[in-house]
Amino acid sequence: MFENADALLLARIQFAFTVSFHFIFPAFSIGLASYLAVLEALWLKTGKQVYQDLFKYWLKIFAIAFAMGVVSGIVMSYQFGTNWAVFSDKTGPILGPLMAYEVLTAFFLEAGFLGVMLFGMNRVGKGLHFTATFMVALGTFISAFWILSVNSWMQTPVGWTEAANGQLLPEADWFDIVFNPSFPYRLVHTVIAAYLTTAFVVGGVGAWHLLKDRTNQHARKMFSMAMWMAALVAPVQIFAGDMHGLNTLEHQPAKVMAMEGHYESHPDGAPLYIFGIPNDKEQRLDYAVGIPKLSSLILKHDLDAPLAGLDTIPDEDQPPVFLPFWAFRVMVGIGMLMLGIGAWSLLARARKKLYDWTWLHRAAVVMGPSGFVAVIAGWITTEVGRQPWTVYGVLRTADSASPLDAPAVAMSLIAFVVVYFAVFGVGTWYILRLMKQPPHTGEKGVKRTEKGPVRTAGITPGPTQNPGHDPDVLPDSKEEATDGN
Repeated sequence: MFENADALLLARIQFAFTVSFHFIFPAFSIGLASYLAVLEALWLKTGKQVYQDLFKYWLKIFAIAFAMGVVSGIVMSYQFGTNWAVFSDKTGPILGPLMAYEVLTAFFLEAGFLGVMLFGMNRVGKGLHFTATFMVALGTFISAFWILSVNSWMQTPVGWTEAANGQLLPEADWFDIVFNPSFPYRLVHTVIAAYLTTAFVVGGVGAWHLLKDRTNQHARKMFSMAMWMAALVAPVQIFAGDMHGLNTLEHQPAKVMAMEGHYESHPDGAPLYIFGIPNDKEQRLDYAVGIPKLSSLILKHDLDAPLAGLDTIPDEDQPPVFLPFWAFRVMVGIGMLMLGIGAWSLLARARKKLYDWTWLHRAAVVMGPSGFVAVIAGWITTEVGRQPWTVYGVLRTADSASPLDAPAVAMSLIAFVVVYFAVFGVGTWYILRLMKQPPHTGEKGVKRTEKGPVRTAGITPGPTQNPGHDPDVLPDSKEEATDGN
C-alpha cells in the first residue's frame, strides 16, 4: 500500500500533524494561566466573589488543557529519535541542552506548583496559593521561552561550528545561541498570540452565555475583560508581527518571497498580492490580484524600493509557495478581524451597550476559536517557509530524516491519527461541555476524586483536625473560603 510512498514526506506529515495538535493546547494554556493569575489577584485585591468564581470556572478548563498539552508534547519528543535521528544526532550538542533547560526550569516549576494551584485553595493561605498560580503562569512563559529559542535557532542559526563528525557544536557563547537574531521577535509575537487566543476563547464563552442571559454578571465580567484584551493587545500584535516580518526579510528572504508570492523581482516597487494561485512549476502567481507597490511600502517603507523575488534563489533552495502564501493571509486576515472586534467592543462600551449588542456577541462567539486557526496558520508559514532546511542554510530536511521505510512511517502516522482524534477529541469535547455550563456564584473548582492522602500499607493516618469536613469540596461562600487562611 505504501511501497511507493515517500518516507521523508510521510515523516514530515506525521510531525506536522502531531505538532499542530500540540501547539493548540500550549497556545491556550499559556494565556489561560496568566488569566487565572489576574483573576486571583483581582479577587485578593477587591474581595469580589465574581473573580473567585471565574477563577474556579476556568481552573477546571485549564487543568484539562494543560494535561493534554503535556501528553501531546511528550509524543513529539519520541519522533526526534525515530523519524529524525540524523537531525537529533547533528544538532544534539546545541538543541539538547536548550531542551534540558526547559525541563529543569519550566517543567519542574509547573509540576511543583500545579497541585497547589489546582487543589490547594482551601489547604494553604491565600498568599501561598496565589504564589502557586503565579508560578505556574511563569512556568508556561519560561517553557515558551526555551522552546521558541530552539525553534528560532533552527531558523537563524548562529554561534555554531561543525565538528569533524558532522555534528554542530556551540562555538563560544551560549548567549548568542539562545538570543539568536529572530528569537526576540518570535517570542513576543508567539506569546501575544497565546494571550489573544485565550482572550477570544474567554470572550466567545462569555458572549455565548450573554446571548442566553445578558444579566449573568459572571458572563459580563469575562466578556468585558476579554474585549479589553482584544482592543488593547490586537494592535500591539499587528505591530509585533510587522517587526517580525522585517526581521524575517533580513535573515530568511526566501520565506518572505514565498509569503508574498513574489516569483519575480520587482526593481521599481513590489505589489502586495491579495489573491493568487501559486504555480511553482511555471514560477508565477496565476490569477494574481494585487495593490501596486504596497509590499515595498510595508517591507521597505518606500513605495519604489526594489524587492528581490524567487528568481534570485536557486531552485533547490526555494520553499514551496502555496502553503506559506495562503497560511500567511489566513493569519493576517484573522488578526484584522480581531482588531475589528476590539474596535467594535470599544464603540459598544462607549455607548454603554457592551452587554446589549447581540450582533457583537454573535461575532465574538464565531471568533472564539479564531486564535487557534491563526497560530496554526502562523506555524505553517514559519515552518513550510523554512524549507528545504531543518536548520536554515545549514542542514537540509532531506538529510535530517532517519533511514526508514515508508510503510513503517505510514503505519505510525495512521496510529497517531486514530489515537489523537480519539483521546484529544474526547478531551476537547469535555472542555466544550464545561464551557457550555454558565458560570455562577459558588463555583466549586477542581475536585479531587481521591479522598484523603494516599498511604502505604501498615501506616495509620493521623486523626483529622476537622472531623466531618471534606477538604476536597471547596466552600460556597467567601467567608468559608477565607476561614483559617
